[in-house]
Amino acid sequence: MMILSTILVALVALEHVYILVLEMFMWTTPRAQKAFGTTSQLARDTKSLAANQGLYNGFLAAGLAWGLLHPNGTFGFQLQLFFLICVGVAAVYGSITAKKSILFVQGLPAFAAILAVVLANL
Repeated sequence: MMILSTILVALVALEHVYILVLEMFMWTTPRAQKAFGTTSQLARDTKSLAANQGLYNGFLAAGLAWGLLHPNGTFGFQLQLFFLICVGVAAVYGSITAKKSILFVQGLPAFAAILAVVLANL
């Protein structure tokens, strides 16, 4: 179960690195516009807001990586759990305020990782 939990946490972290890249560096590209359902005009108008949001996604990824790499297993578990819960809460909020698909794209992997991390640390 430890291997599965490590893989799931790493995948959630990588997903947030990808979101960081989309929001900070690719926000006005067709790829990001399709992913986030924006228009060219809206993307131009919200570029700095998206970059700020991307930075926060980077913090989530960094926190998850910190949890995976921390030499103290107990503290690493706590870090992983905290940052996964943050991702889950953000996914629920985003699904209510932005796009319902966020719950599945970001929330489902986070909730699966939470379950795996908890089971691996019983």
